Amino acid sequence: MRMTSVAAFTAALAVAPLLAAGVPGHRAVAAEPTASGTGVSSAAAEAALVRGVDLNTVTIPELQEHMRRGSLTSYRLTLAYLRRIKAVDPTINAVLRTDPTALRQAAASDVRHRLGRTRGPLDGIPVLLKDNVDTRGMPTTAGSLALAGSPPATDAVLVKRLRAAGAVILGKTNLSEWANFRAAKPTSGWSAVGGQTHNPYVLDRNPCGSSSGSAAALAASLAQVAIGTETDGSIVCPAGMNGVVGLKPSLGLVSGTGIVPISAEQDTAGPMARNVIDTALTLWAITEDVTGTTTGGDRAQDLTDAVTRPGGLRGKRIGLWRLPLGAEVDALMTRTAADLRAAGAHVVEVTPPYQERLAELEFPALLSEFHRDIDAYLTTRDGPQDLAELIEFNRTHPAERTCFAGQELFEQALAAPPTTDPRYRAMRAELRDLSRRSIDETMAEHDLDAIAAPTNPPAWTTDCARGDDDVIPSSTPAAVAGYPSLSVPAGFVGELPVGLLLMAGDHQDAGLLSLGAAVEHRLAAWRAPAYLPTLPPEDAVRTAP
Repeated sequence: MRMTSVAAFTAALAVAPLLAAGVPGHRAVAAEPTASGTGVSSAAAEAALVRGVDLNTVTIPELQEHMRRGSLTSYRLTLAYLRRIKAVDPTINAVLRTDPTALRQAAASDVRHRLGRTRGPLDGIPVLLKDNVDTRGMPTTAGSLALAGSPPATDAVLVKRLRAAGAVILGKTNLSEWANFRAAKPTSGWSAVGGQTHNPYVLDRNPCGSSSGSAAALAASLAQVAIGTETDGSIVCPAGMNGVVGLKPSLGLVSGTGIVPISAEQDTAGPMARNVIDTALTLWAITEDVTGTTTGGDRAQDLTDAVTRPGGLRGKRIGLWRLPLGAEVDALMTRTAADLRAAGAHVVEVTPPYQERLAELEFPALLSEFHRDIDAYLTTRDGPQDLAELIEFNRTHPAERTCFAGQELFEQALAAPPTTDPRYRAMRAELRDLSRRSIDETMAEHDLDAIAAPTNPPAWTTDCARGDDDVIPSSTPAAVAGYPSLSVPAGFVGELPVGLLLMAGDHQDAGLLSLGAAVEHRLAAWRAPAYLPTLPPEDAVRTAP
């Protein structure tokens, strides 16, 4: 009887504003540039305030306190984000579609808040999902027209967990088609379904991939948090290049069921946000409770404590791994190390071993795993039922070739040895061993709390004919090992963000988030994007790959 009353109350709250708002289900249409060169008007760019709350900087705990006091509702918060998507997204093309039930979800959360029955820190918080995460009642395409028919019948496990935590599913974000595992020279942030996502800091620059839309949307404050996925670099590189925070969790911490795969041996979904505490709290909501010994509230409190407890950087030992990403990035890493030392950290230079061998083995292993895993996933959806049919679909649908024509990775995967082949098994065993040793041995030798490296170079110009310039090796050791990695904003090269990537040992996610929060507080490197159409020639030369 009580549940029926709550449902009726929720419906009464939702109906009238839903009819008036007219924004759920929105798919942005690219805006024409204004005289200043960008489709974002100054009013829209500045309209990040809702009931006195600055969406650019507010955290989830602060939002929950506003909702507890009654000075803000989830409905108002969700409506504000939907309006920002309508106003700002046509310029960056990050959001594929919004959920037509978003405001109803928010109204239900407001009822729970009023009745004192909230489900945790994500209750009423708007979340965007990368469009390779199955979402009931909404298209889930991986950016491909091959999956653009009927939506999935069920939610991915992580979406079920978000719903159970009371989060508002706001919509789906664009991505690099098939998570950048189709062509030998792809263009990150492009998909046949969504077109090209743009970097909000400089619009002709690339957002990196494959979680391009999730990162760009967060940089533009189009949601409070977002979900990305990573096989190697696809959360952390977009986070770094768009000036936000992204966590690739330890493998197995987040269920991969219902996510379009590349490799079960490396794939994981992970949280992205504008700050570390929101990233940590989103991890709480989507994490599998592998021990079965803690309640959701306890785990949320543990993660909150991990990123807010005093202590900071004093006495922390960090190994700085420099990479050849250009003189400007190297100078930024030097300044970052000095900042961390000034806060009491011990920073030593390191070079994790075995990187050449990892680079040699990873791709062939992924080819075999992709063939196995994508065949299994496709049988759960309408459309092509295996990789061979998917290749044929791309050959017969010209819209799949409007940015780049190649599908060399698909074709190589089709011919790759099966995962039952002893050669493959030897490769994956060696990869697992060397990647873990590359981190474990480095941390043990120098008694480190984490290894740090530049997440990304300055964003390159987007160019379908040339493709990406994204050989960025810092993500590989943790990605292959299944260890956690976290990108936090480190600073800028000119107008373009660069992240600092932190890595730690297996299932050291909470400790890494705690360290990341201290680094974030010390560097204070985040700033809102300016939506510049391009860079002046002298700056473009300085940031060229």
